[in-house]
Amino acid sequence: MPEQHKIDYQRIETAIRYISDHFKDQPSLDDIAQIVHVSPYHFQKMFTEWAGVSPKKFMQYLSLNHAKALLRKRKSLQDTALETGLSGTGRLHDLFINIEGMTPGEFKNGGAKLQINYSFSHTLFGSIIVASTSKGICHLHFENNEMTALRNLQSRFPNAVFIQAEDHYQLEALSLFQKNWHNLKEIKLHLVGTPFQIKVWESLLHIPLGSLATYGDIAESINKPKSARAVGSAIGRNPIAFLIPCHRVI
Repeated sequence: MPEQHKIDYQRIETAIRYISDHFKDQPSLDDIAQIVHVSPYHFQKMFTEWAGVSPKKFMQYLSLNHAKALLRKRKSLQDTALETGLSGTGRLHDLFINIEGMTPGEFKNGGAKLQINYSFSHTLFGSIIVASTSKGICHLHFENNEMTALRNLQSRFPNAVFIQAEDHYQLEALSLFQKNWHNLKEIKLHLVGTPFQIKVWESLLHIPLGSLATYGDIAESINKPKSARAVGSAIGRNPIAFLIPCHRVI
């Protein structure tokens, strides 16, 4: 290993350890860069290349996992925010929305107050169930048996309230199955998954129409070249078929 490569590796190792030990203090980019003796600009670039995510995003993932653990212990939202190093429930809310696509209250309640609309439809590729929350499409699955399709949806959100109703999110999603794509609108998604899974699913959205990719290609695209097997597992758990084009990965 070249000498500079070793030095950079040690710097990233030190930075990861420091962030892991001090994320509750929410250190700034300048603070962390000073620990490894490089400029903030150089550290941001170097960390992203090595870790696959920015220092800020890495710290957000650590904060989120810690907050989840506290909420599972039935801590209040205020206590969870403060014990995670956040200034209040507003920042805790933003953290969950930006990464998980749900509020901390929804996470704590296991979807108990989450309303999910769903409907069944027929396409050229088979029968589907499509479901949505107030934020966007949360589930799309090909299944001929409607009862089986509904049970699969309910198993993902065991405490939610389900209403068989078609809404504008679903209509926009179903328009993708039409032959005329000239008037397609932006389709909002409500993704719920681990940070790694969401990163993989986001990568799938960038595969050009008519193109194919391999698990290795996706692993490279998220700066995790040795994680092809984990990528395959994440793709297998894709909750929104067709819209997130896992069918373009071979």
